[in-house]
Amino acid sequence: MPLGDGPGPDAERGLVTADLGGVRFILAFSDEQALARYAIARGEAGREWRYRTVLGARLLDAAVPATGVPCGVAVDCADGEDGMVFPPVRGVVPDAVAVDVGGGAGDHA
Repeated sequence: MPLGDGPGPDAERGLVTADLGGVRFILAFSDEQALARYAIARGEAGREWRYRTVLGARLLDAAVPATGVPCGVAVDCADGEDGMVFPPVRGVVPDAVAVDVGGGAGDHA
């Protein structure tokens, strides 16, 4: 997980996210090479990228609900078809924040 540019020590910096179609995605990478491809695609290859290793289940079960908005996880997003997207739906994220469950984060009624 690359750490965002927020204030404070690395342990307190936020995760890197992107919003698409009303859904926030936490950007995750399977290894340093995948993160490097992302940095190159953004034109930020010369920047120092601090990161932290996080279990995928922890991202889905803890980080996604903590965002407070409909949120999923995008893995290796600079790798085209080889990347993966975990949308905020039942069976992927906790039901309480799944957009396809009544009363979840996507229930705006």
